[in-house]
Amino acid sequence: MANITFSSPSLAKDVTVYAVAGDRGTILAVAKEHKIPIPFDCQDGECGSCLIEVKQLDSQRAHAISLTEKEKEQLRQLGKITAEEIKNAETSDVAPRFRLACQYIVRDEDIIVSFVGDETVPAKGPAVTKAARVYKGGTEIRSLEEFFGYAVKVEEDAAIHYDQLSKSMADVGNTEVAELFAKLAEFSRLHLAEAQKRAGTIDPSLHIPADYVWPDHVTPERTALWAGDPTLSRLDALKAALQGEKRGYEFYYAVAHVSKDPAIVAEAKQFVKEEAEHVAELEKWIAREEYARKG
Repeated sequence: MANITFSSPSLAKDVTVYAVAGDRGTILAVAKEHKIPIPFDCQDGECGSCLIEVKQLDSQRAHAISLTEKEKEQLRQLGKITAEEIKNAETSDVAPRFRLACQYIVRDEDIIVSFVGDETVPAKGPAVTKAARVYKGGTEIRSLEEFFGYAVKVEEDAAIHYDQLSKSMADVGNTEVAELFAKLAEFSRLHLAEAQKRAGTIDPSLHIPADYVWPDHVTPERTALWAGDPTLSRLDALKAALQGEKRGYEFYYAVAHVSKDPAIVAEAKQFVKEEAEHVAELEKWIAREEYARKG
């Protein structure tokens, strides 16, 4: 048996659990079984979201030293392991300080597992497709300046698009939906202002990407609606807007998981959090609309 003590600011107090060594169970599996909120996403060593710090309590030599190739790569990208630490783990059985919970196999040793928790990524965000992890808007973002250029373009384009849809709906007499799109346009302008504020001294206008870098030459948050439809309902409009917000979420999610620049990753994760909130809000609107229809 192994005693595993979990320690984190997200826990009211340290939690010690017993785990069976040698059953190929991972730290993440143990945490999930005991409802310990270690952040995780892919569960396969490819995203780095389940980063943990491990301290061996036994005075004897540590047992769980072996690192998978995926784990080495992710820890390198996160700046949590050096070439010397990898060498020491492989040749001298010296345990590295940081590990991935999904790759760490439980052994017969008592350990303390510390994790801060990634508060910028929601514990349960919107579902994303497998393609989201490799979608990069047609190109790899290599600098903060370029990232903010993309972010400003996404939000600016969404505001313009919703304004156009609002006018189109008003032109065909669909006042109710026109007002909804006008409200969504205002929200997008607020998101745009926040993106510009976060850019600080960076001038995103100098790094606005061309339309051709995006799939289908349009930014992620544009809906599939282009012209005024007098029969379009509020529910239809909300569902179309939701798809756009989900694509925006997937875009920032992909940047956060693909970029090798820690500064870009940190900013992208902030946008991931905000886009997840936008998605959740639209889903609430849709739920209320559907409930009203049933009534």
